[in-house]
Amino acid sequence: MLKSINLNPRKLFHGFSFTWLKVSVIVGVIIASISLPFVATRFSLRYLNYLVALFPAIGVLLIIFREPVLGLVLTLLGGIFIPFTGPGGINAVVLGLMVVIAVWILEMMVKERSISLISSRAILPAFAFVLIAVTTLLLGQLPWYPLAQGAPLDAQVGGFFIYFLSAATLLLAAHLIRSEVWLQRLTWTFIIVGGAHLLASFLRIDVITRLYQNGFVAQSMFWTWLVALALGQGVFNQKLQWRYRAMLLGLVLLAFYIAYVQNGAWKSGYLPALAAAGVIILFRYPKFTAALIPLWILGAWYLGSQAIDTDFYSYGTRLDAWKIVLELARVNLFFGLGFGNYYFFTSLIPIRGWYVNFNSHSQYVDIIAQSGLVGLIVFFWIFLELGRSGWNLRTTVDKGFSQGFVYGVMGGLAGTLAAGFLVDWVLPFVYNIGFDGFRASILPWLFMGGLVALEKLGTKAQEEG
Repeated sequence: MLKSINLNPRKLFHGFSFTWLKVSVIVGVIIASISLPFVATRFSLRYLNYLVALFPAIGVLLIIFREPVLGLVLTLLGGIFIPFTGPGGINAVVLGLMVVIAVWILEMMVKERSISLISSRAILPAFAFVLIAVTTLLLGQLPWYPLAQGAPLDAQVGGFFIYFLSAATLLLAAHLIRSEVWLQRLTWTFIIVGGAHLLASFLRIDVITRLYQNGFVAQSMFWTWLVALALGQGVFNQKLQWRYRAMLLGLVLLAFYIAYVQNGAWKSGYLPALAAAGVIILFRYPKFTAALIPLWILGAWYLGSQAIDTDFYSYGTRLDAWKIVLELARVNLFFGLGFGNYYFFTSLIPIRGWYVNFNSHSQYVDIIAQSGLVGLIVFFWIFLELGRSGWNLRTTVDKGFSQGFVYGVMGGLAGTLAAGFLVDWVLPFVYNIGFDGFRASILPWLFMGGLVALEKLGTKAQEEG
């Protein structure tokens, strides 16, 4: 179990103003983020325009100084609404997370005078995942297949940041959410903003739907976690008035209608969300749900077979792709081939007679190919520990927002794992969903971190009591 590590950096930072130090670091992070592509590409006036355009955002970012957790809310909203996409796919989510990380570290080192990590079983695997990301980046520089060139360095660094920032989002939420009030603000902000998009999509109000970034609303994690959190509150939050609970349940039904009917039975839109909803309903009505197990099995079989029948060629080629990618990964099955490399190695083995580059279209095959079985084990370890935390919290938290949130996250965990079988929605592959999909892929990591924060708040209340 990780405990607080005390430091005494007074001499190192003696004489510095903490506020101005944070300002300097934030400006430095922004400049560094935009300047990185200059190393690999020739100078362009367009890149300079990106740099200049970001300076007004510094004024907004300064708001998080007094309340760093606000940076998480702003980062979420930035991913939803801000269309900015810089070199290498850098967007508002990447910049926001890097700034919040810098502020959090400085707070611990300069203001609190100690590196204080909360005691939770989920923290260790999260840090282990960061270590996996570093190892994967280093291993990616080795010539695994001399006949094929690997991914360029900028793509590998991009893959590293997707892994690193995902785990960092969990850690940030776990440590910066220091009251249930902020957890409520974060959750309701997402539900209200997400619900507004669903309503506008149903009514076909284009002037509203165009405000939302496609990389966010066309990502499975948006639908999965909107359904999970809304249904968790609607079913379990006993302190919420019935009219609001009815509105939340209506929102869930609307999400399924849009994903299945309006979006042409989009599998990544309704199947993971259905898994999340099924888990939540099972927790709420265990006896009733158990009695309907035959119908659940029949329904799952029907939906699964229908999904395959309507896209049989796609599923057949995916199976072929998985076999080839796993065959390539055998050269370093335990630790993987590095970020993005397997995409270039696939041209060595023909798929249905064609020598082409392709991605696996599976989160789990992606993880094995990039960071090996060790990476996949640590990935599942994170979810296992979070599931245990949710299971323990479900009967100890207040029967209001907190209970609804716990069950919502547990449903979200199931939906997220289900989405991993469809495509790389959770850790976007740099040559498929990429940084644009990272706008929404932070959702599971953000709210899973919120679960750890809720666990921390409960432990603190017991100690004070």
